[in-house]
Amino acid sequence: MRIYLDNNATTPVHPDVLRAACDAMRDVYGNASSIHKEGQTARRMIEDSREPVARLLSATAREIIFTSGGSESNNAAIFGAVPAEGRHHIVTTAIEHPSVREVAAALARRNCEVTFVAPDRGGSVSAERVIEALRDETRLVAMMLVNNETGVVQPVAEVGRACRERGIHLHCDAVQAAGKIDIDVDQLGVTTLALSAHKMHAPKGVGALYVRRETKLEPFVIGGAQERRRRAGTENVPLAAAFGVAAALAADASVRPAIASLRRRFESAMRETFGDAVTINGADGERVPNTSSVTFRGSDAEGIAIALDLEGIAVSTGAACSSGRVEPSGVLLAMGLTPEEAKSTVRVSLSRMTTGEEIERAIEAFRRVVPRCSRQS
Repeated sequence: MRIYLDNNATTPVHPDVLRAACDAMRDVYGNASSIHKEGQTARRMIEDSREPVARLLSATAREIIFTSGGSESNNAAIFGAVPAEGRHHIVTTAIEHPSVREVAAALARRNCEVTFVAPDRGGSVSAERVIEALRDETRLVAMMLVNNETGVVQPVAEVGRACRERGIHLHCDAVQAAGKIDIDVDQLGVTTLALSAHKMHAPKGVGALYVRRETKLEPFVIGGAQERRRRAGTENVPLAAAFGVAAALAADASVRPAIASLRRRFESAMRETFGDAVTINGADGERVPNTSSVTFRGSDAEGIAIALDLEGIAVSTGAACSSGRVEPSGVLLAMGLTPEEAKSTVRVSLSRMTTGEEIERAIEAFRRVVPRCSRQS
């Protein structure tokens, strides 16, 4: 049996979620915009599915828009909040997901000045530095709640208070936070917030965008009245149903301590085995319970990941592959790691489906594989 430890990339579909999607695909085939019985059955399923997603955020159902995923939600929020006319200022961080970072770069080429705030060595972006970057002309702040590579929780609530006082739109990418920590949109002070269902044991292709009531946001997809005219297109009823079930499961916080315990066991074993040659990135700050970013100094992370894959274990590296070239992770470089350290970093990410037996098998595999992947060997 293979061991899957790359849950920050995507998660296995939970059996209850799969059942909901299959049942809806078979039985609820109407168009949710139609007035006949089949259409209204689909409409009820969409609205019923919106409720648990809203509860996951302590929001209301009317504030939830279904999208195709986290990237669309981030694009819709940022492009929708920044007018095409005039010059504007945006503040974001140097550790954002590409669906935020590249949108900010696109706006910089169009009509915006963008300030990127760097993190500290522990992977946390200082709220004070973000607030200091705000100006009278700042239109938007985009700040993730949890970093996808390190699992470090960012001080969004503190930034949110400053943005509300100044009337600035705060968008939060919470894709890696949902189901791992509690989220309350009022406490965070966000205007918009992005979610992706496949990070919480649902299928790929569906996400959500929270939009605070009374917020003016230009629609990202036009051509229909769906989603209260905020996102046109025939709703995907089976995926919405799957998301609703997944959100209800994700709201159960009782599994989080067990996941954190498994991560501690893994990290402790790595420290005991490799000593000073190992660094756990972000370990001194607040992290979500499932994520471990481990730098094995002097080793080749890509080689480790490939060797582990051959042993039946899936992990990821701290690097992004583009056009066949492996580049050091921009997140890790922004934290102050050297390119060599970044290329020596492996990410292990657990889920509610990860077992203690799997972690013990993974530990033994790491002990065998890492020494073989030394750059000096």
